Amino acid sequence: MTISRPVTPPILLDQFLRYRSAAATVFWFIICATNAWGNTVTAQMDIARAHLSFADWEVASWEWSSSLVIFCLVPGIAWLDQRLPLAWGRLRSSIAGHVAGSVAFSLVHVAAMVAVRHAVYAMHGSHYDFGDPVSRFFYELIKDVRTYTLILVVVHLYHQLVLRAQGEASLLDAPDEGPALEPVERPTRFLVRKLGKEFLVAAADIERAQASGNYVNLRVRGRDYPLRSTIGGLETRLDPTRFRRVHRSSIVNLDHVAEIEPLDGGEARLRMSDGERVACSRRYLPALRKSAVSEVIHT
Repeated sequence: MTISRPVTPPILLDQFLRYRSAAATVFWFIICATNAWGNTVTAQMDIARAHLSFADWEVASWEWSSSLVIFCLVPGIAWLDQRLPLAWGRLRSSIAGHVAGSVAFSLVHVAAMVAVRHAVYAMHGSHYDFGDPVSRFFYELIKDVRTYTLILVVVHLYHQLVLRAQGEASLLDAPDEGPALEPVERPTRFLVRKLGKEFLVAAADIERAQASGNYVNLRVRGRDYPLRSTIGGLETRLDPTRFRRVHRSSIVNLDHVAEIEPLDGGEARLRMSDGERVACSRRYLPALRKSAVSEVIHT
């Protein structure tokens, strides 16, 4: 195992990670729009070959309504992939969850695209006929399960590539033999795996932690390292004299809190040393103020 200090990531990687949500949105829009355009053209060719009397706008409404609804549903699949990752330890429960997710995906997809088609037809003074709802839904369900699976695979691979690129944190485990070099219950360092290498990050360097699905993102020197944990579980592992819970989904390092800005309703907004703003709920504000005053007195 190679242990070294974290290095400054490439600028291009930083830019990608910063705008990865926008890049993913553009990617899926291009995929869905290309699919809608291609299906529209081929469907129009088939209709012309069969000498059927369907207007071009009708064919376009069929294909574009389906693709645009699928585009809007991709974030839901990405969210479910975070909640139910395809990992060996929980593969059975994850598959069961995604089977249910694919059915829900199909229900929403069919209902939304039919509603859009009805609206388009009404704008043209016509009426859209979906046919027998039961048989047509099962027909769409078969296609939607295939579409859901393809999107899920792409999203999962994308998540794994992002984790590998930005680095994933983990707690140091107790050794198989001999005593641990540091307390496992309250570690002073975290292990980060990034691009095939492993780094040790000091717990004191963590500026804040933010819950995100099944992960908690550890902010260290402007970078986020996902740790597979709950925010409550992480709180018990951090030094309470240095770290404070400020929200049900946030923990901050007191050394990096630059300003506490009170808000209406008893809440507050924290300005961190890097300029970022973090919400502080009314429940945690008194303890934070007490800790901040104590810190000032001792320094």
